[in-house]
Parts: sequence; structure tokens; C-alpha cells
Amino acid sequence: MRGWLRNNGLTVVTLGCFVLFLAGQALFGWREHNSELADHHRAAIGFLRYLHSGAFAEATFENWESEFLQMGSYVLLTAWLVQRGSAESRDPDTERPEPPVTDKSPGLVRRGGWPARLYAHSLSVTLLAAFVLSFLGHLIGGAQAYSEEQLLQGKAPVSVAQFAADPEFWFQSMQNWQSEFLAVGCLVLFSRYLRERGSPESKPVNAPHEATGS
Repeated sequence: MRGWLRNNGLTVVTLGCFVLFLAGQALFGWREHNSELADHHRAAIGFLRYLHSGAFAEATFENWESEFLQMGSYVLLTAWLVQRGSAESRDPDTERPEPPVTDKSPGLVRRGGWPARLYAHSLSVTLLAAFVLSFLGHLIGGAQAYSEEQLLQGKAPVSVAQFAADPEFWFQSMQNWQSEFLAVGCLVLFSRYLRERGSPESKPVNAPHEATGS
């Protein structure tokens, strides 16, 4: 077990933090939602009902959407574009040779043909597919949450299509998308000049600024 934790510590800690913070989001979101209901003289709802509400779905998928867009786009962009001196970029002057296929290569690679070609882009495809699913979750949950707010104010609810055409939906998305690309752009640029000893996201501390890749 100790060896397994050493070899998988990064995944365990990051996913553990995800579960912890998602639980915190759900708990405090539930309390906030009931506070809003009380302001409109409506009865509070139970925790499980809140987890099935549009408010929780909107808040959750709105953030997942932007994260998967960031990572999927970043994987694709780094395959085609470079930033000289950045630890996040491949070296524009050096082509990284593809290792030969061996018995230890992934099974789809050993099969060759279209399975191998699809597997060669499986990371970006999976991340962008997760973005599309999260985008739809945000849209559907957001429409439900917006309709609930409309009803609290004595107004008519909206359909998913109507919410998709509403500036509120795109405002929610764009405010997250812009922050994700700002963070990625800063990491790409800052890693040219700044260092973090021991991190694969950083160049060696004594590497020149012009050195590209970690």
C-alpha cells in the first residue's frame, strides 16, 4: 500500500481535494439556497433534493465546463503551437522522435490502423467530450435554476432553448472561459522566467530562460 500511494500520490491528493471541495460546495450551496428560499417566504428543501436541483447542477457543471475546455484546448494547442523558453512548450528546434512500437505499447497502438490513429488523439478527444457534456449539463441545469428564480419572482419559467439564447447563460460561461485561458497563458509565459525546483511544470533552476520544455 505504501508503494502504491507513493506511485499514485498526485492522483490521490488531487481527486481527494476534488471530493472534499465538492462536498463543501454542496453543503454551503444548500444552505445558501435555503436562505434564498426563506427570503421569498418559501419552505426550505432537503439536502438530497438540493443535489437534484438546477442550482446545484448549474454551479457544478459551469465550472467543470471551463476546466475541461481549458485542458482540452491546451492539449491541442501545445501539439501545434510553441512558446520558446516556456517549460510548457515543446522545443521548436528539436523534433521528438516517436518511440518504436513494442510489446509494452498500448494495445490499440499495437493493433495499428484506425484504432491507433484514434488513440493518438484520445487525450484531447476525451477532454473535449467531457467539455461538451459539462456544457450541456450547465445549459440544462442553468435553465432549471433560472426558471426556479423566475417562479420565485412570479414570472414565467424558460425552456432550455430560451435559456441558451439568454445573455445570462453566455455571461456565466464567458466569465469562466476567460479566466481559464488567462491562467494557462500566465503559466506558459511565467515558466519561461520563473522556476519551481522539482516540478515537471518548471525548467531546472539553473536552465537558461531560452531553454524550452521541462
